[in-house]
Amino acid sequence: MQPQTDLPLLLLACLATAAAIFTFGQLLGAAPTASSRRLGLRGLKRQRALANVPGWTLLEPVLRWLGARLGPLLPEGARRSLERRMALAGDALGLLPEELLALSGLAGATGLLVGVVLGHTSQLGNSIAVAGLLAGSALPQLRIGRAAAQRQKDVNRRLPQAIDLLALSLGAGSDFPGAVRQVLEKSANPSDPLVEELTLLLQSLQLGRTRRQALEELAERVPSDAVVEFVGAVVQAELRGSPVVDVLRIQAEVSRRKRTVRAEELAAKAGVAMMGPLVLVFLAILLVIVAPMVLRLQSSGL
Repeated sequence: MQPQTDLPLLLLACLATAAAIFTFGQLLGAAPTASSRRLGLRGLKRQRALANVPGWTLLEPVLRWLGARLGPLLPEGARRSLERRMALAGDALGLLPEELLALSGLAGATGLLVGVVLGHTSQLGNSIAVAGLLAGSALPQLRIGRAAAQRQKDVNRRLPQAIDLLALSLGAGSDFPGAVRQVLEKSANPSDPLVEELTLLLQSLQLGRTRRQALEELAERVPSDAVVEFVGAVVQAELRGSPVVDVLRIQAEVSRRKRTVRAEELAAKAGVAMMGPLVLVFLAILLVIVAPMVLRLQSSGL
């Protein structure tokens, strides 16, 4: 009789669960969400991510919905800080600051779930779950930091050639926007960070900003030493009335020499860093050769 008595309660619990799931789904569907369209570099990066990143078409609507919920709760100072980090990373994936926080939350929840499963199977307790939560939450932020560092490296690597092309175009009688346009036309990769930055520079000039304002915005987006020196040299030449062509030629040569010196420094550091693994390999080979001899001598009683 006990199973028959519990049957109505089980059916009632199933109906209540189904009703709750249905109501929650209706609320999710009716809740407003942010538009997926973005303008400028951020919109371009979002479209590229939707076209090229596997699974992003499924995750992006969820991040937009969560971002719309988190947006009003995000302090203005935190928003500006995240905007700055996203700008340095080239607006990776076209995310808004609140969407980046939503991605960190989802990654943290995933890490927590994986940690709980691993902790249960390995008998290590809740420490694995806490480690998974922290690692998952920090992973998107670390990814943004690495993207910003790699972006600055890519810009520094290609900047001397771009300055040479600017100098050639200006020497041939072109104006500064025309010289920038020539550099963009010679570039075969539209997703190159330097191409993206020069495109934004040209758009700023076309919108009516002065050359100094556009260059200072470039230095803010890519605050590397090579870019800051390039912007400072051009701005000083404009203020003093010096020929910009001569300044660009000197700046290209200086940037090229600094890049060569930097490469030599990295090569020297790599040689020093290789000493540790080489010593370990030598000790391992020595152990493989000497150990059988020692064991043979011990077995013979010598």
